Amino acid sequence: MHLCRICGNRAFEAPLICFTGMPASAQGFPDETTLHADVGCDVEVLQCSSCGLVQISGAPVPYYREVIRAASISPEMQAFRRDQFRRLVEKYRLGGCKLLEIGCGKGDYLSLLREAGIDAWGSEYAPASVDYCLAAGLPVIRTFPDNPDEVLPDGPFDAFASFNFMEHWPNPNDVIRNIRRNLVDGGFGLIEVPNFDMIVKTAMFSEFIPDHLLYFTRETLTFALQYNGFEVVEFQEVWHDYILSAVVRKRHPLDLGLFSCKQERITSEINEFVSRYPAMSVAVWGAGHQALAVMAMAGLTGKIRYVIDSAPFKQGRYTTATHIPIVPPSDLLEHPPEAVIVMAASYSDEVIGILRRNYPSGIDVAVLRDDGLERIR
Repeated sequence: MHLCRICGNRAFEAPLICFTGMPASAQGFPDETTLHADVGCDVEVLQCSSCGLVQISGAPVPYYREVIRAASISPEMQAFRRDQFRRLVEKYRLGGCKLLEIGCGKGDYLSLLREAGIDAWGSEYAPASVDYCLAAGLPVIRTFPDNPDEVLPDGPFDAFASFNFMEHWPNPNDVIRNIRRNLVDGGFGLIEVPNFDMIVKTAMFSEFIPDHLLYFTRETLTFALQYNGFEVVEFQEVWHDYILSAVVRKRHPLDLGLFSCKQERITSEINEFVSRYPAMSVAVWGAGHQALAVMAMAGLTGKIRYVIDSAPFKQGRYTTATHIPIVPPSDLLEHPPEAVIVMAASYSDEVIGILRRNYPSGIDVAVLRDDGLERIR
């Protein structure tokens, strides 16, 4: 049994595909003295039956915490990154922001980020790479941030970036949650991984290697980021469609202050309407969940004569929380109130029509709309 590295659910029982005699890693090239010890390995490709993430079942390579990057040798890649970082700064106003690159290697992208006007820092696990960066004057923290409770030195950061590194992580949730913990509220991020949508489309079988534990599509990358507290702001396929590039933002709680303001206003309007009439002479039409909530929030216990509802299973009972008797519409004829407040949500206009056709014209009617209490003339 293999459990998904993101959602923790089971993979489909049968592997998607298996390869034998594969390179045991993409690094550590043997020389003449070590060639005899180099042996291949088997690679088993699985898919989570719940979130759909494709992954391999083996243990990570020994150096999975380190970034070994040769792409910076390419002038074309350097030009692409310069343009990408410039656009990112302009679009999201990141000039001067303090950004942490997760897995900065020898600092190639740190230098380009700083050229773009970002106060770029790096985290890197390989001691030699850290020393290289520090000697070049680049601020780097030696760590692999897989403790979700760890507070990183020199934080919190305004933004983060990770370039083709997440697919190596055996415990991606821990790393993403560590990043989130060390970001300011609303902090941005740029995270990139190989594009498994394109890999499937082109049947790029050679992409499966033990270094890459995780194979993200647009859908599964979105899920992984959302699952760990980020909103995806923008998605692109870049660098010949080989890379999925996601701009993300740290999720923060919604501001529901408007709910409280509206509740206070509606409560005031209802109670002001009820106060115009003698005690216990106003009825409410509607015992649905919204009406029950409004009556409770408005404190209508002891102020409302009864609640009318056409559903027989509610009649003869009492409203929850407020304990107001629920009666059938016929009580409007037998024990007419002076006023009725209609709280029937999307059925309110239908109820108003019934009131006007079938019940005494002397009953005042008001209806609770989305924007407040409306008096029906």
